[in-house]
Amino acid sequence: MKRALVSVSDKTGLVEFVKGLVDCGYEIISTGGTKKALEEAGLNPIGISDVTGFSEIMDGRVKTLHPKVHGALLCVRDNPEHVKQLQELGIEYIDLICVNLYPFKETVQKKGVTHEEIIENIDIGGPSMLRSASKNYKSITVVCDPKDYDKVLKEIQENGDTCPVTREFLAAKVFRHTARYDAMIADYLTKKTGEEFPESLTITFDKVQDLRYGENPHQKAAFYKGMNPQYSLANATQLHGKELSYNNIQDGNAAIEILKDFEGQCAAVGLKHMNPCGVGIGENIEAAWDKAYEADPVSIFGGIVALNDTVEKGLAEKLSKIFLEIIIAPDFTPEALEILTRKKNIRLMKLDTTLSVNTSLKYTNVNDGLLVQEMDMHQIKEEDLRCVTNRKPTPEEIKQLLFGWKVVKHVKSNAIVLVKDDMTIGVGAGQMNRVGSAKIAIEEAGEKAKGSVMASDAFFPMPDTVEEAIKAGVTAIIQPGGSIRDQDSIDVCNEHGIAMVYTGIRHFKH
Repeated sequence: MKRALVSVSDKTGLVEFVKGLVDCGYEIISTGGTKKALEEAGLNPIGISDVTGFSEIMDGRVKTLHPKVHGALLCVRDNPEHVKQLQELGIEYIDLICVNLYPFKETVQKKGVTHEEIIENIDIGGPSMLRSASKNYKSITVVCDPKDYDKVLKEIQENGDTCPVTREFLAAKVFRHTARYDAMIADYLTKKTGEEFPESLTITFDKVQDLRYGENPHQKAAFYKGMNPQYSLANATQLHGKELSYNNIQDGNAAIEILKDFEGQCAAVGLKHMNPCGVGIGENIEAAWDKAYEADPVSIFGGIVALNDTVEKGLAEKLSKIFLEIIIAPDFTPEALEILTRKKNIRLMKLDTTLSVNTSLKYTNVNDGLLVQEMDMHQIKEEDLRCVTNRKPTPEEIKQLLFGWKVVKHVKSNAIVLVKDDMTIGVGAGQMNRVGSAKIAIEEAGEKAKGSVMASDAFFPMPDTVEEAIKAGVTAIIQPGGSIRDQDSIDVCNEHGIAMVYTGIRHFKH
């Protein structure tokens, strides 16, 4: 008679799976809560202590860590010496194990959880059994995911056992499963000790979905989420529309990152190709959208819209008149949904964009490497600004300068943003020189540039950008300062009565 050892935390589909194994002639060995669940379902598993001849000790911390378990799992069955030792020790084979682990991730994320409770949810016996059995996958079927129950049971019912290809597939899955589990424990303890950049880094992500393709149709792609996806499209609910694409997810993420800097204000972001084409704030979300749209009604075509308040009927009617790829918002009223869902392909994503989330690290992959840095969460207030010109900015100019500074942080470097009346009116992004970005922003703003303010993500290496701003009618400038030729730009501003303030910090975004 074949034997299966079953010990699971997640009991989804457990009873049906075990009943199927019993019907196929398997003897069931089980532990603790799993054994109790099977008994309540009318099954009669053998207790692990009856197999080992040793009672569980230390509140169940030690129960499967025993030679009669691991010997049965690690025995190479075509090695006569291994088989002889097994027989001499009275150890019987275990042909299948079904094990999943203590809910460490769920425990860490519980509100009010104690460190002691987290430590108790570090599984030791489970990973040990999974690894032992998976090392011996030529002889043993190892199941760690309830999603595989049907496949495994079907093969056993049809062939008497699983096929070698399936056992290898399941073993690979087990090692991913245990690696993920260990990575979560390492992450928790590393953060607890305050180690920011340890000597080795293992991060884990769970697949959300396969994507139709990547940036281009010839590239394969998939979407994965990390351990804390609250402020992430991975945690959004899609209410309508086609599946998100690779580029949709990139753009959507960039849009919600901008909203983070407008906590407590009604803000609307229009975005294309990872850069904002329009950002506006207003007394309500519809007014904010009006400004974001007016900022660049051409570029928003086919773009992404992110909002930090509920979409109601009036706003939905305006949004429905434009071709948009995605609308992201905390919620949509039934009337708004009825209007927007008339458009077959638009993606409507419900996500709490009002969350105050401090994601501490940013990961960027390079060839055979990973760059890790703190997220750029820096924000400034009026008292942080240092005026370096003879003319000081007016209160209204300061308000617009601070708004522009929030936006320019999210524009690809070299970045220049023109702002007026709580909205962007010109965005210059990603140029190889700063004056080139300024010219793009000024051209986009047109006549609106008169009376606007300018934000620059980094200092001016020469006064040419300031000179272009003055010609366009800009009245105030915000920039980090720090160039060896700062005085040249200051002198030009003073000559034309322009106010300029320094932040003392830059916002490069590559």
